[in-house]
Amino acid sequence: MKSTLIAAFLAFALPVAALAADIQLPADAPVASVTIPDSWNPTEIDHGVEAVSGDDAVYLSIEVADEKTTDKIIEDIFAFLEENGVKVDPATQSEADNKLNGMDVSTIEWEGEDEDGPVSVGVTMLSPRPGKLLLMTYWGSKGDQEKHLNDFVGIIASIKPVK
Repeated sequence: MKSTLIAAFLAFALPVAALAADIQLPADAPVASVTIPDSWNPTEIDHGVEAVSGDDAVYLSIEVADEKTTDKIIEDIFAFLEENGVKVDPATQSEADNKLNGMDVSTIEWEGEDEDGPVSVGVTMLSPRPGKLLLMTYWGSKGDQEKHLNDFVGIIASIKPVK
C-alpha cells in the first residue's frame, strides 16, 4: 500500500461496518483507544491488540511503547514478520509524516513477499501523549488487501488518545 493511500486514510474517516466496542490500549492503563470490526477478531496481546481480516488477507497490530520498550517492540515486530515468512525489500522503503486526531504520525512502508506472494508491510508510529507511542504493524496480501480498505481506513481513523 503506497504512502499516498495512508495519507488518504488519515485525511478521510470512512464509517466502519460491524464495529466492536472501543479497545483501550493498553487495557490496564489506557493512553489510546481503537475500534476494530468484530469480523477481524481483535485479540489482546502483551502490549496492545492484534487482528486479522476474516479472509487472512490483512494482519494488524497496535502496541503501546515508551522510551524503555520501543526498541524491543520494534525488534519483536520484525522478528514476528520474519517468523511468518515475510520478507521486505529495503529498496522499496517509503516514509510519510501526518497528523491524526491530534497525534503526530510517522509511517514507514515496504513492498515484500510472503509464502502467498506479494505483500505490503508498514509500521506506523503514533504519539498519543508525551513519553508514549503506539506502534501499528500492517501486513497485507496484494490483490486481496484492497477488499478491506474501508475497514482499514475506519480502524485508523478510530485511533484516539485517551485523556
